Amino acid sequence: MFTRYALCPMRYAVLRGTKMEKREILNRMIDEGLIPVIRVTSAQEAIDVADAIKEGGVSFIEITMSVHGAIDVIKELTQKYKDEIVMGAGTVLDPETGRAALLAGAQFIVSPTLNLDLIALAHRYSAVVIPGAMTPTEILSAWNAGADMVKVFPAAQLGGPEYIKALRGPLPQILLVPTGGVNLQNAGAFIKAGATALGAGGELVDKKAVKEKKFHIITENTRAFLKAIKEARGK
Repeated sequence: MFTRYALCPMRYAVLRGTKMEKREILNRMIDEGLIPVIRVTSAQEAIDVADAIKEGGVSFIEITMSVHGAIDVIKELTQKYKDEIVMGAGTVLDPETGRAALLAGAQFIVSPTLNLDLIALAHRYSAVVIPGAMTPTEILSAWNAGADMVKVFPAAQLGGPEYIKALRGPLPQILLVPTGGVNLQNAGAFIKAGATALGAGGELVDKKAVKEKKFHIITENTRAFLKAIKEARGK
């Protein structure tokens, strides 16, 4: 299934060309504090939503592997935006899918679960990796395995900002990215609770707006999330 993407690491380095280094990507991701998650029905919808999010002022876009033709979408958007947007792959469940996404142009990988082989794969290709975890044990295991940040999922169902605050007590060194149920009403509270960045999907990419092709609403949502994050940080 993935044979046409199975290039060696040296070839991948050539494909990356002048793209940002991992440390620069991570620092910018932390500085902006928002990782928009695109989970829509079709490839064209994903491209239209990505355009709207970019217009909102974000430097990062995560295309989930549940999007039809996700690998091709990542490849097309990477070629379209070049260094203007750092493309990422979300809902990556195994190293094979992660490798395909990286070779298509993704520079960061996000997973809803903890897969140690996926973390190792990301390190091999010098990509930012954000595995998902729920319990303190899973979160620490992800961090010890080399996660750049840890996605706390599903954040709202686990207790929201209060859960993040509780985790920060014994695990202050771990960079946490709450995802799942993050919205404009609780975004600031998550940041104040100690979240390094926020993963925002359905609350940012409004399904009704996508269906009605009112993509300006998604642009406005993106700007509102960025504003909420800045205000919570006191900027």
